[in-house]
Amino acid sequence: MLTLAAALLLSPISTPVELASSPAPLHGTLLTPESDTRAAAVILPGSGPTDRDGNSPQFGIRAGTYRLLAEGLAERGVATIRIDKRGIGESAAAGGAEADLRFTANIDDARAWAAEAAAKTGQPCAWLIGHSEGALVALAAVADGDDKVCGLVLLSGAGRPAGVVLREQLAAGLPEPLKTRAYEVLTELEAGRTVADPPAELAALFRPSVQPYLISWLTLDPAQLAAAYDGPIFVGQGATDIQVGVADADAIKAAQPRADLVVWDGVNHVLKTAPADRAANVATYMDPALPLAPGVVEAVADFVLKTR
Repeated sequence: MLTLAAALLLSPISTPVELASSPAPLHGTLLTPESDTRAAAVILPGSGPTDRDGNSPQFGIRAGTYRLLAEGLAERGVATIRIDKRGIGESAAAGGAEADLRFTANIDDARAWAAEAAAKTGQPCAWLIGHSEGALVALAAVADGDDKVCGLVLLSGAGRPAGVVLREQLAAGLPEPLKTRAYEVLTELEAGRTVADPPAELAALFRPSVQPYLISWLTLDPAQLAAAYDGPIFVGQGATDIQVGVADADAIKAAQPRADLVVWDGVNHVLKTAPADRAANVATYMDPALPLAPGVVEAVADFVLKTR
């Protein structure tokens, strides 16, 4: 049995990292294996105020998904940088004014972090591991080619354009005539046109200051991006994900048949073991002590290491 001192010596090494940016630097955590680093990756967070560990304290989410993923990968020889995106956590000052935000900034940052991860770890390139909305960021980051990106790992990512998904969500939650008006606003944004008078009831989604960001996001089609990418792609999807469905993962696979697709039974959006029951499923988002579901880290590590 290992002594405590020996166990500590085998622990991965955690180092704060900073990436030059305007109007302020971006921040993250580099976690390197105690032994030799066999590959490097950047973990790209999902939508909203999700921090580098996979938590959104404003919404009570404390799943710690990205921290757990990074720790599991480090045990298998994969170094990671997990990041606070612009406007979030330690990178809050880099966010700037909401009206100036564009989805393309996330894409540019992903490329820059990939180059930084490769340089910090002495690897020729780094993988982009995108979770939820981060999967779309990863796909868009390689649209024009990038020799610092080894390949993509897409976890719990949508396989359809955001407008399609939004319409499904709005259809389920809005009465008429508000739903029709929401669809009209969405159509205008998809066409690249701002809307001066969105319904007050939908201000949280369509307020004027966020519309330029939405316009830059709505143009992206994850299936089209996957079809155009000639590098390695791993698609991981939980069967009890109540936010993104298996149909989304299937759409990526259909668009890019070379992609490796794994569907984990009984695994939810935050990559933890969970039932389909909504209340019990959501409860796992609040439990930092709950580990990632068996097989998740292993599948990601195996793919990265076999195709490096």
